[in-house]
Amino acid sequence: MSRIGLKPITVPAGVEIKLDNKNFCEVKGPKGTLTQQFSPDMKIEISEGIATVSRPTEQKKHKSLHGLTRTLLSNMMTGVTEGYTKKLEVVGVGYRAAKQGNSLNLSLGFSHPVEMIDPEGIETEVPTQTEIIVKGIDKQVVGNYAAKIRAWREPEPYKGKGIRYSGEKVRRKEGKTGKK
Repeated sequence: MSRIGLKPITVPAGVEIKLDNKNFCEVKGPKGTLTQQFSPDMKIEISEGIATVSRPTEQKKHKSLHGLTRTLLSNMMTGVTEGYTKKLEVVGVGYRAAKQGNSLNLSLGFSHPVEMIDPEGIETEVPTQTEIIVKGIDKQVVGNYAAKIRAWREPEPYKGKGIRYSGEKVRRKEGKTGKK
């Protein structure tokens, strides 16, 4: 039994949800609009400010889609009301980030600076040279873009240099010791 799928979703004030007969969902809120195509097997009902998701059978496929559909719908509502953010830290001597227009410039020890243009619906901020904040309304796109930034220089275990998520613990290793 899907415990997550059974939970009802409270629709926040100012959020409009449109569903068609093929489970194509459009959620409008103060921050923007998100659309998603859900499985036609799942039954989504919205009444009196509460959305519920139910499944037709107890098959394994339907059980797994039940919780997924409910979580995706909930994330869409949270995105259009509050939005999502990911914080990244740039650690290392000479490593720094800068913002120019809609592009993010990273100096990461390569022979050239890395320039990344913000995708549509994503906004990056650089409050200091060692901090990057990725903001947007779609949780998946925000996480994916933050992962692409981090992939340029993942934290290495010996000195801890690289780009890491805020609060991420880097597992450190002991270096080689010389023979005497």
